[in-house]
Amino acid sequence: MPSNLRNNFWFLILSLLSFLLFLANLGFGSVMLPWDQVIKALFHSTHADATALIIVNQYRLPQAITAFSTGILLSMSGLVLQTLFRNPLAGPSVLGISSGASLGVAVVLLSGSIVGVDMSSLPVVGNLAVILAALAGALLVLGIILFVSARVANVITVLIIGIMLGYAVSAVVSVLQFFSGSEDLHAYVLWGLGSFSKATVRQSFLLLFTALGGMLILFFYIKPLNALLLGEDYARNIGFQPLRIQRVLIFVTGILVAVGTAFTGPIAFLGLAVPHLARATFKTSQQGVLLPATILMGIVLALFCNLAAKLPGYDISLPINAVTSLVGAPVIIWVIIRNRHVQLR
Repeated sequence: MPSNLRNNFWFLILSLLSFLLFLANLGFGSVMLPWDQVIKALFHSTHADATALIIVNQYRLPQAITAFSTGILLSMSGLVLQTLFRNPLAGPSVLGISSGASLGVAVVLLSGSIVGVDMSSLPVVGNLAVILAALAGALLVLGIILFVSARVANVITVLIIGIMLGYAVSAVVSVLQFFSGSEDLHAYVLWGLGSFSKATVRQSFLLLFTALGGMLILFFYIKPLNALLLGEDYARNIGFQPLRIQRVLIFVTGILVAVGTAFTGPIAFLGLAVPHLARATFKTSQQGVLLPATILMGIVLALFCNLAAKLPGYDISLPINAVTSLVGAPVIIWVIIRNRHVQLR
């Protein structure tokens, strides 16, 4: 099959799966709703059942939008970072930004036990406070990374420093965990398991606009990314400035990862594995094909994992990280073994 025809076929399949899985996320859950009530509730019909209106619009819709947006954010960030560092193991957590978000949340949720204050009794400690703390911690680490990248010409050195920052931040979080009380530690562990259900309706749309904005920016960098795959010297010879491109892309992907982690907690697998799946499926390293393919595949897998985590028909939900890891680990091992001789370029 010609490559263009094969690519169009897969784009059609992934687009259809994205639509169907989004609808499935609205229709299935612990409470089984008739599909006519789901559609009526979604369009705020006067004939919609009151219970369906609340369940669909206040719970399932923002959760589906959050999963949809996070799939975009993490998958395309993972692709850009793997291309930028020319490292197949690079992902959204590689620069320590996710660890920075964890530090911000740990300070909010765990420091109360150390200073003798019951943080759960304070009105300011809630969903918004946790989101802001995670965003602040992630942006702090991103600021350090950008400071270093402005003084270090080698992008691999920036990668190593980012990894070391992640270890250092994780060490601080471990100390906070050691001295924290059981209730605070439980709250922090729950946040660390990740969830697409934390965001409100407004927050889910904010996440969606961030994802779409980041996607628009990254599409402008398709040609520079293709040039960087062939080496910095090649990119420089055809008129690009590799250092400037690298710093801009580190900043953009850092913001995307920071926002995504702040609203959902750390989500495993998506950013690391989805770009590999896209390369294996579309059999190309051209960023003009890979970027939209990675985005669509990230949406499909995020929505599928969220649907599986909800255990339709049951009153419990699994941690989203448990599902993404169970789905992702075997798939990424299979992709790496199957394509062990295939390089990123």
